[in-house]
Amino acid sequence: MTTTFDKSERMIWAGQGAAYAKSFAKLCAYPVPQLLDATVVGPGTRLLDVGTGPGTVAAAACARGATVTAVDAEPTMVELAVQAAPAADVRVAALPELPFADGEFDAVVANFLLNHVGRPGVALAELRRVVRPGGWVALTTWASPPAPGQALIGRAIQAGGAVRPQHLPAGLAPEDDFPRDESGLTELMYATGLREAVCETLRWDHHASADEWWSGPANGVAFGGQMVRSQTPQIRADIKRHFDLFSSEFADEDGTLTLPHAALLARGRR
Repeated sequence: MTTTFDKSERMIWAGQGAAYAKSFAKLCAYPVPQLLDATVVGPGTRLLDVGTGPGTVAAAACARGATVTAVDAEPTMVELAVQAAPAADVRVAALPELPFADGEFDAVVANFLLNHVGRPGVALAELRRVVRPGGWVALTTWASPPAPGQALIGRAIQAGGAVRPQHLPAGLAPEDDFPRDESGLTELMYATGLREAVCETLRWDHHASADEWWSGPANGVAFGGQMVRSQTPQIRADIKRHFDLFSSEFADEDGTLTLPHAALLARGRR
């Protein structure tokens, strides 16, 4: 059931734990309290954190007294998560098949994971499988169209004349995708058997220096980073020149960027 998109994502993120932690991890930490509130995580909750990355969600859940299991497909992420959440059971595992029994957890969360899987419906059904009847599944994913701050790097890549290399997928198969808006994600949750599904849009400003924000693509982090690193030196220079130009739209007097972002937060009950 692993798709070409899934295999490409494994390649894109291989060895990128440290570079991600220094660039985009703080951005993706914003919805963590809302995710844990949505799944009613507290003392004794058996929580599964899928796609834990550097362990931000797992650490926050441990701080609430939950009994936490966390998984990620990328070993360098797991290494960071072990350090961030030493009380959690952290291991390498990946969708679409998780190594857990039906109904093993009281709650399941997946922070910005759905945008990294080739079959979102199949992935969501697997999250539902491992939560107990009556338990909550909650997740976040980026909204479409992207907010201006999220679109900054992509704008620079396009303006720089980048060409997508063959090893990077153009996107999901149409039959596997869904509208990246509140109604689209709500319908996907109902389609996978979850009930009482609700979705909201989170909006926030992320603050970072231009150097910090550029460090992600410069080090090959995520799809955009792989796009940048796959170009000729001249095109990479053109992308960076456009990034510097477009960044000025978001910079304050001391050069700090204020980057508006928007994400979907949804939850449903098994």
